[in-house]
Amino acid sequence: MKEINLLPNRLLATPSVQLVQTWYIQSLMEILEFLDKNPEDQRVLETFVEVLETIRNRHNEVVPTMAQGIIEFKDAFGQQDPVTDHNIQYFLDRFYTSRISIRMVINQHSEFLILSILWSFKIDHAKLLCEQYYLGAPELELRQINANSAREPIQISYIPSHLYHMVFELFKNSMRATLENHEASSHLPPIKVMVALGGEDLSIKMSDRGGGVPFRKTERLFSYMYSTAPRPSYGEKHRAPLAGFGYGLPISRLYARYFQGDLQLYSMEGCGTDAIIHLKALSTDSVERLPVFNKTALRHYKLSLEADDWCTPSKEPLDMAVYRMAK
Repeated sequence: MKEINLLPNRLLATPSVQLVQTWYIQSLMEILEFLDKNPEDQRVLETFVEVLETIRNRHNEVVPTMAQGIIEFKDAFGQQDPVTDHNIQYFLDRFYTSRISIRMVINQHSEFLILSILWSFKIDHAKLLCEQYYLGAPELELRQINANSAREPIQISYIPSHLYHMVFELFKNSMRATLENHEASSHLPPIKVMVALGGEDLSIKMSDRGGGVPFRKTERLFSYMYSTAPRPSYGEKHRAPLAGFGYGLPISRLYARYFQGDLQLYSMEGCGTDAIIHLKALSTDSVERLPVFNKTALRHYKLSLEADDWCTPSKEPLDMAVYRMAK
């Protein structure tokens, strides 16, 4: 709540960001009411769990609401300078990581989570969503390699909701790219998934033939200010957007990094994309990665734009027709 006030004033003034702030203030005040109450009292504990569940439900829409705030900011003030973009990206990475942690603690306290699962893929939701928009969906080819025991199925200890979020987002992106790249074809190439378990890592590679993206755009895919999909209609409750806010990949990477893993994209323009999730195979290595609000964090909001000490070409490719006219 302190760090959010370091955002640009014009962003803080948007209706959606103010709404998010209101939610956090209300939730903090509700929790503070329990400071002087007896934690051994069963009735107090039951009431506390009820309040936590109310808070969790109140904050269900934080991600799309904050995304809408960014849209309002961009619509009102246009393209921002690199320093402002950096500050917003830096804040949102930390803000959403904190949110992941808070919701995990709330769920754990209310005994909502199952912390050990037998590995399985559930793509029905992504497939149904894809069929709603495109009237079709590519098939999935799944393979697994257990380097520790070839005959045993892969089994890990992980938070199911975190894993589901990452896998669902990658399935959704691959399905959309495949369908849009092969809309004139009678055959859709399958999405190929490889799950490999080693001594330290569990890696999940998802490969599609969705046409890929140019190399220069790869890092943009993890920016909260960028999306390749048409903008969704915010607040439409009856139909979940297939894409559009641009938050799916950056937040999925935060989920992966939360327990010291990562999410990486390797794209070949004209062909397709390999997305790889790296997770810690051992629960003892899965230490939370949390933001700390201190002087080091404050310095990130006070960066000044300096001249590059390398020759940097234009961010956009040169239009050869314009180039010839200029000559």
